[in-house]
Amino acid sequence: MNKSVPNCPRLSRIASSSDGRSVEHWSTTWRDVFAILFFAMALIFHFSPPAQADEAALRTIIAKFATAKNFQATVQIVGELAATGDPSVERSLTALSNGELYFRKADASVFIGKEQGQAILLADPLNGDGAGEAAKAEVTKIKVNNTLRRTIRDALGGLTLSSADPAARLAAARTMFKTPNAATIEALDAAILNEAVASVKKQLEQARASAVLVSDLPASEKLAAISVLKARGDRDALSLLTAFATGAEDGAVKEATEGAIAGITGTLAIWNAAQNVWYGVSLGSVLLLAAIGLAITFGVMGVINMAHGEMVMLGAYTTFVVQNVIRTSFPGLFDWSLAIALPLAFLVAGAVGLAIERGIIRFLYGRPLETLLATWGVSLILQQAVRTIFGPTNREVGNPSWMSGGFEIGQLAITWNRLWIVVFSLGVFAILLYVMKRTPWGLQMRAVTQNRRMASSMGIRTPWVDALTFALGSGIAGIAGVALSQIDNVSPNLGQGYIIDSFMVVVFGGVGNLWGTLVGAFSLGILNKFLEPYAGAVLGKILVLVLIILFIQKRPRGLFALKGRAVEA
Repeated sequence: MNKSVPNCPRLSRIASSSDGRSVEHWSTTWRDVFAILFFAMALIFHFSPPAQADEAALRTIIAKFATAKNFQATVQIVGELAATGDPSVERSLTALSNGELYFRKADASVFIGKEQGQAILLADPLNGDGAGEAAKAEVTKIKVNNTLRRTIRDALGGLTLSSADPAARLAAARTMFKTPNAATIEALDAAILNEAVASVKKQLEQARASAVLVSDLPASEKLAAISVLKARGDRDALSLLTAFATGAEDGAVKEATEGAIAGITGTLAIWNAAQNVWYGVSLGSVLLLAAIGLAITFGVMGVINMAHGEMVMLGAYTTFVVQNVIRTSFPGLFDWSLAIALPLAFLVAGAVGLAIERGIIRFLYGRPLETLLATWGVSLILQQAVRTIFGPTNREVGNPSWMSGGFEIGQLAITWNRLWIVVFSLGVFAILLYVMKRTPWGLQMRAVTQNRRMASSMGIRTPWVDALTFALGSGIAGIAGVALSQIDNVSPNLGQGYIIDSFMVVVFGGVGNLWGTLVGAFSLGILNKFLEPYAGAVLGKILVLVLIILFIQKRPRGLFALKGRAVEA
């Protein structure tokens, strides 16, 4: 009686035949299917990761710590735990490295222990669950030394290399790169073979290269490792190669190492120059924010405002007050604290500036020395008022999440707060340039700057132009304080660190000229950062001042001189 095989048309057709050859064919086909299934299962088991030790086996190994008679025996136990490949042993190994692994004298049970007064809080070495407490006399700490700690570190690195989290694998590879150990090469080879994330694999290859340098592998392996480190091209690679070069014996290896060192040194010199340019641009953006309001005030009114730095300080303290209110009442709005502080800082500093102009400066026009002394006195009053209200110590102003941290481009490190300040300063410059060039008030300001008497005869109310210009310059200084609060200490002396540099920027760029202020700020910022490594911060500023004095001897009106009959006269 012929029976068909369900769900298999080919086997059903063959089985329905009555000759023995077809039956033989049918049985052979089933054997083929079974063989294929068996082969597939063999492949699955072959490529699947090795099974981890069960919990009972792990506890048996951990229990050996209680009977270890010396450090060598403890090292062997650590090796047994690492060989299991089970991530759960990380807790007990970390505790051992930190000197927090104990065993109870009564039953030789091993626990993680935390001292609390005269007692030891006990926890399970695998899962961390609480296991009560014991008196110090009831337990014994398992001793460790530096050699054992290094062994534990390598074991933990090997365990982390098999982590499911790519970030954990990347961190392990970076650690192993900085602390090369020839014993980790085998583990790194296995990790590289199984790694699917390109960035992690690259870091693993670099960690292997650093380990090869301290191994006794042949010269061909070391030449390949030198090539990998040369391609990396950073300071860490340079330090590894420099240390290796001192003990290199093989001629070809030594020559390749010296060539790699020379190549990396040249590359780093270029990146250092780029880093100095970035630092200079960052400093220049700060100087631009601090000086741009002063440039307007000085250009329109001819007033040397020594209280300009205190306007910056008021903006920073406004930010501090806004963040305090948000922290206590609206914590969810903290990331918006700077956006809220900007208009308030502008209004506060602008109002104070308007009061100073209307109450003091307008009576002193034409007397620059008296104006300088009066504004200096105002600056001292504002500083003392802030000390009285907020105290003399620095105040904490936090960074919103979008201004925290940084990133790297090659060997160039860029922090988000500095980058945003550069963008912000250029944005303020663009807005102010629009106001000056495209609005009626800006036209009046430029008219008063170029020829005050002619502007007055044309019906422009020059006293109010002066007042509003001073308020605008002070308000811009206030929003500069908001930005500076993210990179500097908020204290009563905040503005004093920028007032001299601001005047240098204004004089160098050209009094009252916004483009001159922009070019002057970034030029002085970059020049400062290139001089500092050779002359130091203080001497660098002195050299910049001397250079500006020499420059002014040739161009008394600065880089971009204003044009106008009164100005040119």
